[in-house]
Amino acid sequence: MVVVNGYKQNENEKKLNVLNLDQLEKQAKEIIPTGGFGYISGGSEDEWTLRENRRAFTHKQIVPRALTNIEKPELETNVFGIPLKTPLFMVPAAAQGLAHAKGEVDTAKGVAAVGGLMAQSTYSSTSIADTAASGNGAPQFFQLYMSKDWDFNEALLDEAKRAGVKGIILTVDATVDGYREADIINNFQFPIPMANLTKYSEGDGQGKGIAEIYASAAQKIGPDDVARIANYTDLPVIVKGIESPEDALYAIGAGASGIYVSNHGGRQLNGGPASFDVLENVAKAVNGKVPVIFDSGVRRGSDVFKALASGADLVGIGRPVIYGLALGGAQGVQSVFEHLDHELEIIMQLAGTKTISDVKNAKLLNIRY
Repeated sequence: MVVVNGYKQNENEKKLNVLNLDQLEKQAKEIIPTGGFGYISGGSEDEWTLRENRRAFTHKQIVPRALTNIEKPELETNVFGIPLKTPLFMVPAAAQGLAHAKGEVDTAKGVAAVGGLMAQSTYSSTSIADTAASGNGAPQFFQLYMSKDWDFNEALLDEAKRAGVKGIILTVDATVDGYREADIINNFQFPIPMANLTKYSEGDGQGKGIAEIYASAAQKIGPDDVARIANYTDLPVIVKGIESPEDALYAIGAGASGIYVSNHGGRQLNGGPASFDVLENVAKAVNGKVPVIFDSGVRRGSDVFKALASGADLVGIGRPVIYGLALGGAQGVQSVFEHLDHELEIIMQLAGTKTISDVKNAKLLNIRY
């Protein structure tokens, strides 16, 4: 345990015996300080959309298949030309130092150990370079919260390119902070600095709430910004925060190389739909033009299967990974991915699907019980 500005950071490094991912949240709550846990776990307003993200997966059912002559399902896939050992990836999540002293550095190590892809946030606790280096060559994306200051954006994008990231995720659903009551109740302000802000801006995020930090970000984001980032970096730009077919096509028309269906884990627009409920229609509109990434509410292997069968090419997990990080560092992160991969293998076997391509062609039912 280390203490930074009065905030206790865990240093645990161990493999976890994971029963299920919901269990991890209860365990992590016991060791992450109250303010940090509220920031990580909380959603906006009364958290209706946060809850619906989970319930939405009950809206579709997987068809069991027998006599398929299938055993030992294969999780390997290839997205954006990147070979991966799992269709799971680590979403860009801010300030992972709230959960563990090594923050994103340990997360990157854990994701690399399972052959997955990690996305690191502008508001990471560790720098772009350090996070990338800790992955030891494993593929990573960099997520940009676009600033009003284009020089700041260029500095981040330049470092990301030097670090060898494979793509840029542009978050477009956070032009203003969602009304997060847990942060207000806890009077939460970031107790530890954000490395990229320390390096490239006048402030470092320490002592500020997320609403204050978002206030420095761009409130106006349009199609020209997608094209500008793509042209500047010559990297794929994935637009994150898409929940309608119209916006997906708009983003592709602006030069997006990927569409990222997400409602920010229920942290932004409360009262909006669960991400899973809009995924199929967005994927149909995209119609294979670019890869589709999905997150929000994933907790089970069956959730991953349903997302892939509904049009996703990659499926992201966030909070459970951070809880695994808190409980076991890099090995805890690895444990979370391995558990979810194991659940997915079981589901694939029982659904008669050998490969991820098979899963993507699997039929789902839509029975409202």
